[in-house]
Amino acid sequence: MPVEVYFDIEYDPLRDLVYLHGFVVRKGGENATERHTAIWAEGLTPLAEGDAFAAAWTFLQQHLESLVVYYSKHERIQYRMLAAKYPQVCDVSEVDALFTLPRSLDLYFDVVKSGSEWPTLDFSVKTLAKYLGFSWRDSDPSGAASIEWFDRWARTGDAAVRRRLLDYNEDDCVATRVVLDAVRGMEVRESR
Repeated sequence: MPVEVYFDIEYDPLRDLVYLHGFVVRKGGENATERHTAIWAEGLTPLAEGDAFAAAWTFLQQHLESLVVYYSKHERIQYRMLAAKYPQVCDVSEVDALFTLPRSLDLYFDVVKSGSEWPTLDFSVKTLAKYLGFSWRDSDPSGAASIEWFDRWARTGDAAVRRRLLDYNEDDCVATRVVLDAVRGMEVRESR
C-alpha cells in the first residue's frame, strides 16, 4: 500500500482512560515522509476520552485506503471497549472491520508470532526494535513507566511530562515500522 499508518494507544488502567491515540503516517515506504499525529484526551473525564476517540476515529476514516499497522491486540480490545462506551462515534462492527486483514495488520499475531524467528528472549516490539538497532528517546521506555508518567502529568499538568509521553508514543509507532520493515526484508531474502 502506498500509505501506511502505524498506530499505538496509551491507556491508563488506574483511571480506565485511553488518553492518547498516536499515528505515524508513512507514504510510499519512504521514512522521510513519516509524520506523527497525536490525539490527546484534553482531560480526565469520559467526555474528554470520547472526544479524543471521535477525533482518532475521524483520522482513521481519512485513511481508508491505508494499511493500519499495530502491535498486538491491545489497540483492538481498547477500540472495541471505546465503541461500546461511545456508540455515537462508531459501533463495534465498524471497529471489527477496521481491525481485519487486509485493512489492518496486527504485526505481532499475524506475522511475528506465527511466522518469524528471532534470536531474542521475547517478541515484544521493544525487544525486537532494539535488536534491530532502534533506540527510544527515553532512557527507560516501558508501558509501566508510561502509566507512572501519565499519573504525574494528571496530578501536575507538567508540559515536560506530556512531551515525554508524546515522544514515547511516537517512538512506539516508529518501532513498529522498524519491525515490519525488517520482516519485509526477511521475506525478500527468503524468496531469492
